[in-house]
Amino acid sequence: MEIEQISTTQEFEEAIRNGVTLIDFNAPWCGPCHAQEPIINKLLEKFFGRATIAEMNIDTNQETAVKLGIKSIPTLAVFKNGAEVNRFVGLQSAQTLTTALEEHL
Repeated sequence: MEIEQISTTQEFEEAIRNGVTLIDFNAPWCGPCHAQEPIINKLLEKFFGRATIAEMNIDTNQETAVKLGIKSIPTLAVFKNGAEVNRFVGLQSAQTLTTALEEHL
Protein backbone atom coordinates (compact mmCIF):
# COMPACT_ATOMS: atom_id res chain seq x y z
CA MET A 1 0.00 0.00 0.00
CA GLU A 2 1.56 3.25 -1.13
CA ILE A 3 0.61 6.79 -0.34
CA GLU A 4 -1.14 8.58 -3.19
CA GLN A 5 1.01 11.25 -4.84
CA ILE A 6 -0.95 14.34 -5.85
CA SER A 7 0.79 16.20 -8.63
CA THR A 8 -1.73 18.70 -10.00
CA THR A 9 -4.29 21.17 -8.67
CA GLN A 10 -7.00 19.11 -10.39
CA GLU A 11 -5.86 15.91 -8.60
CA PHE A 12 -5.82 17.84 -5.31
CA GLU A 13 -9.38 19.09 -5.81
CA GLU A 14 -10.57 15.59 -6.71
CA ALA A 15 -8.82 14.08 -3.66
CA ILE A 16 -10.49 16.42 -1.17
CA ARG A 17 -13.93 16.59 -2.81
CA ASN A 18 -15.63 13.72 -0.91
CA GLY A 19 -15.18 12.28 2.55
CA VAL A 20 -12.24 12.85 4.88
CA THR A 21 -8.78 13.42 3.40
CA LEU A 22 -5.38 14.05 5.00
CA ILE A 23 -2.86 15.76 2.72
CA ASP A 24 0.82 15.87 3.68
CA PHE A 25 2.37 18.91 1.96
CA ASN A 26 6.13 18.32 1.78
CA ALA A 27 9.30 18.48 -0.32
CA PRO A 28 12.13 15.99 -0.98
CA TRP A 29 14.78 18.21 0.66
CA CYS A 30 12.83 18.62 3.94
CA GLY A 31 14.28 16.63 6.88
CA PRO A 32 11.17 16.77 9.11
CA CYS A 33 9.09 15.68 6.09
CA HIS A 34 11.17 12.48 5.88
CA ALA A 35 10.65 11.94 9.63
CA GLN A 36 6.88 12.33 9.09
CA GLU A 37 6.79 9.66 6.38
CA PRO A 38 6.66 6.50 8.58
CA ILE A 39 3.84 8.08 10.61
CA ILE A 40 1.88 8.82 7.44
CA ASN A 41 2.41 5.23 6.27
CA LYS A 42 1.02 3.94 9.59
CA LEU A 43 -2.06 6.14 9.17
CA LEU A 44 -2.48 4.89 5.61
CA GLU A 45 -2.92 1.35 6.95
CA LYS A 46 -5.06 2.39 9.93
CA PHE A 47 -7.53 4.46 7.90
CA PHE A 48 -7.58 2.36 4.72
CA GLY A 49 -11.10 2.41 3.27
CA ARG A 50 -12.25 5.11 5.71
CA ALA A 51 -10.17 8.18 4.78
CA THR A 52 -7.93 9.23 1.90
CA ILE A 53 -4.31 9.92 2.79
CA ALA A 54 -2.10 11.55 0.19
CA GLU A 55 0.92 13.78 -0.20
CA MET A 56 1.83 16.72 -2.39
CA ASN A 57 5.32 17.99 -3.20
CA ILE A 58 5.08 21.78 -2.85
CA ASP A 59 8.14 22.32 -5.05
CA THR A 60 6.29 20.91 -8.06
CA ASN A 61 2.88 22.24 -6.99
CA GLN A 62 3.66 25.78 -5.93
CA GLU A 63 0.35 27.13 -7.23
CA THR A 64 -1.71 24.97 -4.86
CA ALA A 65 0.64 25.64 -1.93
CA VAL A 66 0.42 29.41 -2.45
CA LYS A 67 -3.37 29.26 -2.84
CA LEU A 68 -3.63 27.41 0.51
CA GLY A 69 -1.15 29.71 2.26
CA ILE A 70 1.36 26.96 3.05
CA LYS A 71 4.54 28.65 4.23
CA SER A 72 6.26 25.90 6.24
CA ILE A 73 6.59 22.16 5.72
CA PRO A 74 5.59 19.64 6.61
CA THR A 75 2.06 20.99 6.71
CA LEU A 76 -0.65 18.39 7.21
CA ALA A 77 -4.22 19.40 6.45
CA VAL A 78 -7.45 17.49 7.02
CA PHE A 79 -10.28 18.15 4.59
CA LYS A 80 -13.91 17.05 4.85
CA ASN A 81 -16.05 17.17 1.72
CA GLY A 82 -13.79 19.80 0.15
CA ALA A 83 -13.38 22.10 3.18
CA GLU A 84 -10.25 22.33 5.33
CA VAL A 85 -11.14 21.38 8.91
CA ASN A 86 -7.69 21.03 10.56
CA ARG A 87 -4.14 22.15 9.82
CA PHE A 88 -0.90 21.14 11.52
CA VAL A 89 2.50 22.68 10.80
CA GLY A 90 5.67 20.75 11.60
CA LEU A 91 6.29 17.14 12.55
CA GLN A 92 3.15 15.58 14.07
CA SER A 93 2.61 12.44 16.13
CA ALA A 94 0.46 9.55 14.94
CA GLN A 95 -1.86 10.21 17.90
CA THR A 96 -2.43 13.87 16.96
CA LEU A 97 -3.27 12.98 13.37
CA THR A 98 -5.38 9.96 14.34
CA THR A 99 -7.46 12.13 16.68
CA ALA A 100 -7.94 14.75 13.96
CA LEU A 101 -9.06 12.16 11.41
CA GLU A 102 -11.36 10.29 13.83
CA GLU A 103 -13.02 13.58 14.77
CA HIS A 104 -14.26 14.06 11.20
CA LEU A 105 -15.12 10.51 10.16
